Amino acid sequence: MNSDEILALYRQGQNETLTFEVESVSLNHLAETLAAFANTNGGIVLFGVDASSGAVRGIRDVDAAIDKALAAGLRCEPPLILSRPESAAIEEKEILVIQVSPGLPHAYGLRGKYLARSGKKTVALGPRQLRQLLRERGEANFEALPAPGATLDDLDDALVQKYAGLFLGDALHKKDAVIDLLARRGCLAKDGSAWRPTISGYLLLGREPQRAFPSAEILLARYSGKQMEDEFMREVVRGPLPEQIRRAETWLTANMRKGSRIDAFQRADRAEYPLPAVREAIVNAVAHRDYAIRGDEIRVLMFSDRIEVYSPGRLPGHVTVENIVDERFSRNEVIAQVLADLGFIERLGYGIDRMIRQMREWGLSAPRFAETTNGFKVTLRGPGEKLVTAETEKSKWRKLDLNDRQLSALDFIAKNQRVTNRDFRDLFPDVSEETIRRDLADLVEKDALIKMGDKKGTYYILK
Repeated sequence: MNSDEILALYRQGQNETLTFEVESVSLNHLAETLAAFANTNGGIVLFGVDASSGAVRGIRDVDAAIDKALAAGLRCEPPLILSRPESAAIEEKEILVIQVSPGLPHAYGLRGKYLARSGKKTVALGPRQLRQLLRERGEANFEALPAPGATLDDLDDALVQKYAGLFLGDALHKKDAVIDLLARRGCLAKDGSAWRPTISGYLLLGREPQRAFPSAEILLARYSGKQMEDEFMREVVRGPLPEQIRRAETWLTANMRKGSRIDAFQRADRAEYPLPAVREAIVNAVAHRDYAIRGDEIRVLMFSDRIEVYSPGRLPGHVTVENIVDERFSRNEVIAQVLADLGFIERLGYGIDRMIRQMREWGLSAPRFAETTNGFKVTLRGPGEKLVTAETEKSKWRKLDLNDRQLSALDFIAKNQRVTNRDFRDLFPDVSEETIRRDLADLVEKDALIKMGDKKGTYYILK
């Protein structure tokens, strides 16, 4: 912009796309102004002009002012990358011209708040306005884009038929009817004259969606103690999203402790966690993660006292950790809806409520929700020592035709969480190492123990 254009801007006064700020403005206030412009139609900040009087105050330190402007943009979520502000002169005083381009692809927030311009003012967006903004921007529409390089041939015919069969009945054999259904459900989009899977459609119904989205997977890990260790069980679940949910749930159920929960004077045999709550945490992670984030997968970590479910992408829209129980917003509306159609989600938007209720009914504390730098984590706290496994496991162990040494080893693990070959030798010093090895291998084969580690670091825990 030349000096005449800048002077003309100054003389027209503040409006929806123009505002004034002085050099001493706080970083957060400047960031809010920039985010508001980005969420509306772009705009310009004349930095060094008093907003209340319109008087030109000027800038004392141009370099520091430029750094402040750029830092304010980076404080937004996601970071707002600005072009370097230009210096100019009005009334022989130096100012900066900070420009925010129109038509940006994201909705920009600051500390969980989303703003826009209304006349001369910066105002907070309400839930309905924010939802509309996100629909118009790439953040909400990412799942609706055509999947890179994918065609109709990349969809799994069996999965498509199973899903379409929920709606089409006798018309299931008609290709046009199936395509029309998938298009209406957001799984297909027109690319020129051809139909192509959307990102959500490919993730839900594709044969190998990880070809285009290698991070769209679930990492499952089980540690024997309360902290991460060098030795642990690990499995990576890939494939279409519904299959990932099923396999993750099966793995967690198989690796969950079973026993008696003791509360007051009552004893009840049960799993370590309420399975519906664990399933809800997995489904929520799959349905609401940010699939635009590359290089980061969903991680489900099982410890002796808790399960942590991490999902890439911070909370979407106006949802915060504080209001997560009351507010409803879906980053991936198509994915959430199709998972609901397939029976994974009972009532859209009420998963958090159910998870809290199920954990409390199980006698456990409510889930803990936390945002990380680039994601969201749900922690389910288990019963810990209140889950008494030794007595209930013994009745199961006796059905396995175990010898006295093996039963003693299982008792040892119930008390100490693990057993090593050396522990076993200490229990039975007169027994050969080969016999001990066979006893432990038999327990693993009979599904009583899980072998952890390798070579000298090998130990065993209860299945």
